[in-house]
Amino acid sequence: MSAERLAKEDLVSDLRDRLAKVQGLVLVDFRGLTVEADTKLRNEFRSSGCHYKVVKNTLLGLAVKGTPLEGIDKLLAGPTAVAFNPDDPIAAAKVAAKIAADEKQFTIKGGALEGKALDAAGVEAVSKLPGRDEMRAMFLATLNAVPQGFVALLAAAPQSFVYLLKAREEKLNKGAQE
Repeated sequence: MSAERLAKEDLVSDLRDRLAKVQGLVLVDFRGLTVEADTKLRNEFRSSGCHYKVVKNTLLGLAVKGTPLEGIDKLLAGPTAVAFNPDDPIAAAKVAAKIAADEKQFTIKGGALEGKALDAAGVEAVSKLPGRDEMRAMFLATLNAVPQGFVALLAAAPQSFVYLLKAREEKLNKGAQE
């Protein structure tokens, strides 16, 4: 076997292992991007914990063959880059949507979420969902709301009683001055 073939088999194996651990990925077309724009988008993906890799369509097709991501093979035409985050299924979609809004040459081909293939509109819709950290914050706020309401209710009765005493004191002082 040639060294080139071994390198390709290693790449396919590595890609298959990485993609087996992800729940969401995005496929993009990067044609026409300047080197500066490409560097910027790579940095943006990296800063959000995403992996971004330009891959030959045949190799990516081999990597997803027989996996839940096999549905993306119909999106593998033309230059393709794959972006994914092993920990957050929608992080790559959020970054890709942001970059696509800024760079007209950068287009979203589609992607996958939890084994289901998505078209470009599906990836856009996923990018608008709250992320993992946002969901945690919303959950904590919901959990915190009940005790806060209870404490406010407990504090309302004594506070109202103090206002009543203050009003009574003012009325008595006003009557004594007359």
